Amino acid sequence: MITQRKPSSCDYRAGIPGLLTAALLACSSLPATAGKVPAGFTEHFADVNGVRLHCFIGGKGSPVVLLHGYAETSHMWLPIMPLLGESHTVIVPDLRGAGDSSKPESGYDKKNMAIDIHDLTTSLGFDRVSMVGHDIGLMVAYAYAAQFPRATERLVLMDAFLPGIGDWRSVWLMRDLWHFHFYGEVPLTLVKGRERIYLEHFWNDFAADPKHSVPEADRRFYAKAYAQPGGMRAGFEYFRNFERDAKDFAELGKSSLPMPVLVLTGEQGQVVAGSGHWLMEEAPDKVIPALTTFLNEAQTATK
Repeated sequence: MITQRKPSSCDYRAGIPGLLTAALLACSSLPATAGKVPAGFTEHFADVNGVRLHCFIGGKGSPVVLLHGYAETSHMWLPIMPLLGESHTVIVPDLRGAGDSSKPESGYDKKNMAIDIHDLTTSLGFDRVSMVGHDIGLMVAYAYAAQFPRATERLVLMDAFLPGIGDWRSVWLMRDLWHFHFYGEVPLTLVKGRERIYLEHFWNDFAADPKHSVPEADRRFYAKAYAQPGGMRAGFEYFRNFERDAKDFAELGKSSLPMPVLVLTGEQGQVVAGSGHWLMEEAPDKVIPALTTFLNEAQTATK
């Protein structure tokens, strides 16, 4: 079941041919979110794989899915959504446990989170999509492409490692990445009411320049989102599942990905100069053109 948040008109199929049948699309009088929805986009909720996902949908053309990372939500993609919407149907969910999506007790291994997204895209009537993932979203995007290669047109991986692939343990055990092992009742108690203090570690320490990292308005937005009941626990679960993810990815990694892949990383990876981890915020003038060019190549190839 997919419910539409706004506008009041239920007929979204005019903008996305074959998007939903009348049986799947139903309007509801849900309150507006704190973030401003870009023109041409509407908000929806989808019940898939035992979880309720919140997502933005807009634009027209070949479908593209944008997956956010930790310490952010779907809100991070707002600047690029209208641009991609000129040539693509853009689907931007909050991952399981984040934003306005539900926060179940379990299911945070990345293979299962990828199934969340696959069930979402198939429920929307799409059998082949391009995937873009940043941080934790990168892991989910990879798990999607590796499990459903025929359903993946193109893949963009943005600034994160893959547990189980390459020398992943050196990253997993880095002293500065202590948050990978920071979960359980005591950590939850320590961060309760101090969510922003905890999240500042990511926004500041992983940026090339903290003064040009995630903007203040967005920091307030994300801190409020993660302070929702179950928000921090769900975020910790992303990291708690890395060992399971490593086993899954080691097996999935035995097969090569058949689709075109673009990898974008911060200056640590000598790809996007002057940027740290927060690529969309720190280097939008480089990252947005790179994304749109790569994703639009799929459009050109089909013409």
